[in-house]
This record gives sequence, C-alpha cells and structure tokens, in this order.
Amino acid sequence: MSRDDVASTANPLIDDAQALMRGAARLLWHMGYSAIPEFILPDGRRADLAALGRKGEITIIEIKSGIADFRADSKWTNYAGYCDRLYFAVSERFPHGVIPEDAGLIIADGFGGAIVRESPALTLAPARRKALTLRFARAAADRLMRVGEPAVDMPPTAD
Repeated sequence: MSRDDVASTANPLIDDAQALMRGAARLLWHMGYSAIPEFILPDGRRADLAALGRKGEITIIEIKSGIADFRADSKWTNYAGYCDRLYFAVSERFPHGVIPEDAGLIIADGFGGAIVRESPALTLAPARRKALTLRFARAAADRLMRVGEPAVDMPPTAD
C-alpha cells in the first residue's frame, strides 16, 4: 500500500488534485484548447489551470479537491478579470451545490471530465487579452525549454 492509498483511506472526501487537473486538461484538449497548469496571472495569483482556445479565448479552471480546500481559498474571485470563462473542476463526490452560480462546473477524474454547468461568458478588454495571450505563450515556451535542463542554468521565466 502506498502513502497515497493511506491518505485516501484516511479521508475519502479529499480527491487527488493532480488527477482532477489531468482530467480537466484532457477535457479542454478535446474541446480544442491548449492548457497549462499553475499559470501566474499579472496580479501574482496562480491559476490552477489556464487554457487558450483556437480563437484566442481564455479559460481558467480552479481545481478543488475537497470542501475544506474550497472554503480556505478565495483567490478565484479575482480570476474573472483574466478570462472569458471560469470553471471549477471537482469530483463527483464534491458537494456541487456550494459552487457559485457565476462560475461553470466541470466534473472530472484522472481520465477526463464533463462540463455539467456552462460558465457565464465574461468579457476581456483587447489589451488585456493580448497581454494574457503573450504571457501564456511565453510561459508555455519557457516550460518547454526547461524540460531536461538544470534549473540553475536557465534565466528567469515569464511565469
């Protein structure tokens, strides 16, 4: 039995955030989006998952592994100013009724996900969209460049 098995046995109401993120990212990919985890926004907050669509639309997904995680973290309230759509990704076991109506809802697991409530459409100013798109592209490119590279040899990153 691994340490993860023990943790999930100890508290079955806590889901694996990495698995939820993987499932949400797979859903986005099937929808034509490219996603990166832990995207740093201009205000310094870190979105769990950010995605860029084929037409330049920006989606942010907030991953919640349990109700305690949801109650302890309100950084998502500022995300609306940085995306066209905002979703929460949770497991089937998560109490869906606590997710605010002004955000969409994705049910996910380690293999995929489904949108069960669409996000209201938000509006980004063109200048902010351009700045976020460039930040997203640089973050993705910098991460790709760091694959296999020693961290000490790399210059500071855009994200």
